[in-house]
Amino acid sequence: MPSTATATQTTIDKDFYRIGEVSRLTALKPFVLRYWETEFPMLEPVKSPSGHRLYRQEDVEMVLRIKRLLYDEGFTIAGARRHLREQNEDGEGSGVASAGGGPTSSAAAEGTAQLLSRKMLLDLRDTLRAFLTLLERK
Repeated sequence: MPSTATATQTTIDKDFYRIGEVSRLTALKPFVLRYWETEFPMLEPVKSPSGHRLYRQEDVEMVLRIKRLLYDEGFTIAGARRHLREQNEDGEGSGVASAGGGPTSSAAAEGTAQLLSRKMLLDLRDTLRAFLTLLERK
């Protein structure tokens, strides 16, 4: 009987990650991951029979996307949630919508322009902070 439990545990470890492992992989605290589960409906790890959170590979990738949006790109939680929802809708319907032409291509161009503008603003913010640090030293 113990050998069966060990074999099952080995299979789970291959397909799923526990919250501690995800925490180490993403450099986030477990309480942040639990909080994000409440804020982002698309992040929904499965629960083991014993109640442990088990993250699939796609859950880990979603955590990394959320982290990039919040920490690197400066999104708020609501903004990141909206961005991921819109991106998910665009990804599912892109084949049909792009066949129609017009509005989808202009919406994509507008989205790209907003993303570039956001990146430029974030770069400008970082540059201004660096200048401020230099000025404060003198």
